[in-house]
Amino acid sequence: MSRKILVTSALPYANGAIHLGHLVEYIQTDIWVRFQKMSGNECWYVCADDTHGTPIMLRAEKEGITPEQLIARVHGEHSRDFAGFLVGFDNYYSTHSPETRDCANDIYGKLKAAGLIEVRSIEQYYDPVKQMFLPDRFIKGECPKCHAKDQYGDNCEVCGAAYAPTDLIEPFSAVSGAKPELRHSDHYFFKLSDPRCEAFLREYTSSGVLQAEAANKMQEWLGAPGDNKLSDWDISRDAPYFGFEIPDAPGKYFYVWLDAPIGYMGSFRNLCAQKGLDFDEFFKKDSSTELYHFIGKDILYFHALFWPAELQHAGYRTPTKIFAHGFLTVDGAKMSKSRGTFITAESFLNSGMNPEWLRYYFAAKLSNTMEDIDLSFDDFVARVNSDLVGKYVNIASRAAGFIAKRFNGQLAPADDNLPAIRAIRDAAPRVAELFEAREFSKAIREIMALTDGANQYVDSVKPWELAKQEGKDSELHAACSNALNLFRLLTVLLKPVLPATAAKVEAFMNLAPLSWADAGTLLAGGHAINAYSHLMTRVDGKQIEALIEANKQSLAPATAEAPAKPAAKTAEKKEAPAGTDGLCTIDDFMKVDLRIAKIVNAEHVDGADKLVRLTLDIGEENMRNVFAGIKAAYDPAQLVGRLTVMVANLAPRKMKFGLSEGMVLAASDLDAKTPGLYLLSPDSGAQPGMRVK
Repeated sequence: MSRKILVTSALPYANGAIHLGHLVEYIQTDIWVRFQKMSGNECWYVCADDTHGTPIMLRAEKEGITPEQLIARVHGEHSRDFAGFLVGFDNYYSTHSPETRDCANDIYGKLKAAGLIEVRSIEQYYDPVKQMFLPDRFIKGECPKCHAKDQYGDNCEVCGAAYAPTDLIEPFSAVSGAKPELRHSDHYFFKLSDPRCEAFLREYTSSGVLQAEAANKMQEWLGAPGDNKLSDWDISRDAPYFGFEIPDAPGKYFYVWLDAPIGYMGSFRNLCAQKGLDFDEFFKKDSSTELYHFIGKDILYFHALFWPAELQHAGYRTPTKIFAHGFLTVDGAKMSKSRGTFITAESFLNSGMNPEWLRYYFAAKLSNTMEDIDLSFDDFVARVNSDLVGKYVNIASRAAGFIAKRFNGQLAPADDNLPAIRAIRDAAPRVAELFEAREFSKAIREIMALTDGANQYVDSVKPWELAKQEGKDSELHAACSNALNLFRLLTVLLKPVLPATAAKVEAFMNLAPLSWADAGTLLAGGHAINAYSHLMTRVDGKQIEALIEANKQSLAPATAEAPAKPAAKTAEKKEAPAGTDGLCTIDDFMKVDLRIAKIVNAEHVDGADKLVRLTLDIGEENMRNVFAGIKAAYDPAQLVGRLTVMVANLAPRKMKFGLSEGMVLAASDLDAKTPGLYLLSPDSGAQPGMRVK
């Protein structure tokens, strides 16, 4: 029975270009949606630009245009980039739309009627020059903890401390430079701490709607039963602000994160008007349709707490599943403008590189977890050239020409009992299960193993040798026809990942658009194919070099990466200065940033005798990856969920197994004959990210 599915990706902010990190999510979602459509399901994929907020307003002002002109231009740029990477939205819209406004007003009104909206007077900084209240990120000053200058109003990028803007020393407006003034203003709050919201979210977030690691994170944020940690959510901003004005509240606007997820509804409502779909069928409380959100793990809080609580108490259905993914690193490190690895989608496309190379590479890396994935350019070149060109495309290139030249472009009947054909047909349901479960890397491994089998068949029959022998025409015809049937079956399995290549195959092999059911059928004898033209070229390493060079940006000397220091010569150990006895001062100690860390994942490292790879949550936006030499003392499975202590400001170290971004602390008795190793553990009540001091 056909399923009815609505799928969304997170809304890109209309204040910057799409880059390769963004594309992890949109390619992941697009592959899943294409698989659903190939499987015969009614599946709609909608998205939109996230267009509201202070940054949009200020950027438009700086450029001397209106916010509407800015978001229209960026919408065109984003649409171009997504289309270039074959992301097939059914509707790519904007949150600055009448549909989103109507949905936002409706949800707000229902929450207000339910007693979940409250007005409170709050004190916040005001810029007397720009005559506007300042968001935390638009206030700067001296960190109250480490006294670093020019730090944001919510946290210090030097020591990592979190604080209120009012804690800053010598604060100033990042907009005008003026000294801000504290003023009172009435703000509107969604009462997320209400017992009704808490009870619903405890049940909802533990119901299987989230991945296990995401559900665990939600339980941390919710706190233990009876210890509700949820805070009410400020959903309003004061004029001037680019957004939707709150009904019956002149000069008050919905905070951008209020109407951003509602933008999913707005985009779908717009699609419903285009296609004659029933909006209520997908969003009513008792809907039997399916709703899936693909998001980055950094916005899990908004999508797994605020958004479902809004929907539930406004009388709408909640998401069936929320799929969170990790971030993208490039060659083991964060994307960097100075190294040229902060690569925009536009520059990739303008370089002439095939976007399906990246689609395939991401698919080969993606799983259904929240783990980060790494784009290694050496691996990228090797994998694309070996798998796509050397294995997959090679099958068609070695057989199609003989069919055209020797057999008038017509196929012989395929051998239904050929082991390589049976293997693909038997594996198709298993590959389908992997695509459904978003285990794309496992699906690709399975498909490439089947591709190896197909190549082994071609190598065994050697059509290039049969073509030289008298009286071997029938064998040549059969061999090439079997090879092209194998190629067609493999194309079915790869079509969600390589839609443009699949379209070329459909054209050259004279096929109707391939569906998943075609993985169980063969072409009849006499089927005519068209002339073959090469389907894909190899990646040239020089293309990668040119791409990186094109994306390099010089940084100001004050922020440039420091040159590597020469290796220090071996020196005798010096005695401590007289009177100090080797002691450190409190200032020395405070230079070491010790943090409570939660071990969210632990695993053995292939090829390493002592190392365990730890994924650590220290309360930051991104997880930390740390290699620890504790393999002899601990079973990784017993470490997951445990709290420990790490050095958070240790310089990252690039190892052959990946990048290590810190160090966990352990105790050992080095004088014992059989020294033990003991990870440090904080007392109960400590939370990830807390400073040890």
